[in-house]
Amino acid sequence: MAKRYGGEFSPTGQRPDSGAPREMVTAERITHASFAGRKPLRHGAKINLMFVLPLLSFFTAFFQPVTAMATDLAGAAAILLAAWLTRDGVRAEDAFNERKVARRPAIPRKIFGSVLTGIGVFLLVFGGQWNPITATLIGLIAAGLHLFSFGLDPLQDKGLEGVDRFQTDRIARKIEEAEAVLSEMTNAIKRARDREIEARVASFEETVRQMFRQVEADPRDLASSRRYLGVYLQGARDATVQFADLYARNRETSVRADYMAFLDDMETNFALRTQKMLTDDREGLDIEIEVLRERLNRENLRIEG
Repeated sequence: MAKRYGGEFSPTGQRPDSGAPREMVTAERITHASFAGRKPLRHGAKINLMFVLPLLSFFTAFFQPVTAMATDLAGAAAILLAAWLTRDGVRAEDAFNERKVARRPAIPRKIFGSVLTGIGVFLLVFGGQWNPITATLIGLIAAGLHLFSFGLDPLQDKGLEGVDRFQTDRIARKIEEAEAVLSEMTNAIKRARDREIEARVASFEETVRQMFRQVEADPRDLASSRRYLGVYLQGARDATVQFADLYARNRETSVRADYMAFLDDMETNFALRTQKMLTDDREGLDIEIEVLRERLNRENLRIEG
């Protein structure tokens, strides 16, 4: 009797890992890795609305007298600039909040954005032949609502208690330099035009940032991690630049495999170094506790536990 053939790759066959096609599984894995560790932009909808609303003024301004047209265009441009500053201000604040040691933003972008919002609304209202006093009041209300919606920029540096200013600045400067290297690495890998590799680089960068957080938590780890945050990280960036340029030209699978293996080694080493820092911190804490116990016991004090 004839027996119907069936297997993994037959039309009715079942795949061993799941019922989803292999391409879908790969795409889901890439998408998940691409967004690992990322968060949506706060106030994203409100910021996008600030970009859209001024564009309406550009369409209506040209049907007015020259003076009113110029005033409306200036007001719309001011609000667009306010939206751009606000978006960068929110991003800078999020980066500031994520770090334990950070300098305040050099430019208070959200505050400037609120001022420009007030000026832009004033110009739009005044260009509509409103009374200057009324336009001023509406502009002030718009600036106040902007501040209420988005808040103020961080106005003070954030450091660690018990750490002097020199050490704090040293940590912040070193991490800022390392973040710049990661940004260069991200920009370089985009030239490879390979989503899976971009996701792999993003995963490596997230592992590196875990080391950043550990150094911020304990400044004593800066000395042991200096080579990783300097020489090794710069070497990873240089290798990424060379790979992206080479792979974009010939798409060799062997080059791709070597680079992926290189990223695996780098990520493993960074993760092990960070784990070693955590282990050393725990050992140091245990030693401090034991020393204090011995001293208190010598003074005939009873220690619970």
